[in-house]
Amino acid sequence: MMEQHIRLAQTLPPRLLSFFARFPPAPIASLSSTTPSTASNTSPSDPNAFLPATSPPSQTRLHTHTKPSPFAAFRNPTTQNWHAPHISLRRQAGLFKLAAQHNVLSLMPSSPKHPEEKERKRIENGLRVQGTGVGKRVKGKLWERTLKGRLEGRRKAMEGMPALVREWKERGHGRGWKKWPK
Repeated sequence: MMEQHIRLAQTLPPRLLSFFARFPPAPIASLSSTTPSTASNTSPSDPNAFLPATSPPSQTRLHTHTKPSPFAAFRNPTTQNWHAPHISLRRQAGLFKLAAQHNVLSLMPSSPKHPEEKERKRIENGLRVQGTGVGKRVKGKLWERTLKGRLEGRRKAMEGMPALVREWKERGHGRGWKKWPK
């Protein structure tokens, strides 16, 4: 099983490899967080060398919360300031395209650029184009708004054209003609 993961990692492009190295997927991150590496320092020059290897409660509390998603803005628990996502939306889209090409979408964190999320929003919101709803009309340009009426007027003029030509010929090819066709 491990060899299969190693072979998969070797086929990934460098952008995805560096992303997974910096922000490991949840299953891998949980494995690495359960086995912390504690180095024992026995240097006599260190003033804390003979103290027990426990960290203060404030540091423990900060390290126990999960790492925020690199695709979402997060609030610093200490300062209460909001921080922008580590990776911009444009780069997120590129990462998801690469992940889809290499079949590792399931390892990516949730994001508005995730294809499943995009599909869910498209289904939820539908087609958001003004005027496409029931009984709605798009304003359009002036020529677009008046096109239907002009085409109808042309159609009526073409239907009445034989009578108009006949009247033209009866009057002597324009003599005494008061109604010019438009």
